[in-house]
Amino acid sequence: MPLALNHLDTGGDGVPLVVIHGLLGSADNWRSHLKQWQAERRVIAVDLRNHGRSPHAPGMAYADQAADVLALLDRLEIPRAHLLGHSMGGKVAISLARLAPDRVASLIVADIAPQAYGHGHDSVFAALRRVREGRPASRGEADALMAEHVDERATRLFLATNLVRGEDGALALRIGLDEIEADYPAIMAPPAGEGAYQGPTLVVRGARSAYVTDAMLPALREVLPRAELETLDAGHWLHAERPEAFQAAVNGFLARQAG
Repeated sequence: MPLALNHLDTGGDGVPLVVIHGLLGSADNWRSHLKQWQAERRVIAVDLRNHGRSPHAPGMAYADQAADVLALLDRLEIPRAHLLGHSMGGKVAISLARLAPDRVASLIVADIAPQAYGHGHDSVFAALRRVREGRPASRGEADALMAEHVDERATRLFLATNLVRGEDGALALRIGLDEIEADYPAIMAPPAGEGAYQGPTLVVRGARSAYVTDAMLPALREVLPRAELETLDAGHWLHAERPEAFQAAVNGFLARQAG
């Protein structure tokens, strides 16, 4: 049964833009973008299962995550939407577009390809487990615990967005870390569904990211044959590193769509 996802909704008319975050992200990460986009259209940012304020449940398969988002569209009485997904969220968006293309007005995929990837989050999971075990009283203490496993401060700051103050006063994780780790292979797998999504598509990639290389483009176009490609001078978190350029790419693409 699909989960009832938490979401942020700007309200407004027309075909909405639904924003889907990546692994260990949340709808909150997109608030600054929502403020910009809401002037033009209704924008909905979701918390995927085991992320943000959404329920925790076993299983991270893309068919299940796409069903969660589709159930949210049904609950909000949205017949069609533009989908924007970053990283893991991009695979969720591709899955939904393949499984229910009639519900997708257009597709925007940020720095991910519709293929399997190798494992690469062991240190991140170790850092989060260390925080959970250490029960830090402050964000400074949490950062020090994470630094035992993750050197990059920018990554630690991103992970810290998953911390909340518990009833005992200690900082705790709001994500379903055990559920995410247990089905991590499903996250690294290709999107769900078969065949190609034939609707209008934009793929935005980072020039300093290895997630969408030139070598991946032929296989990408088999799944997304109408994909326009935009390359930004950024890494994997291109929407955070180059927010204005990212917004311009998204806005330009959406302006060319009918809804």
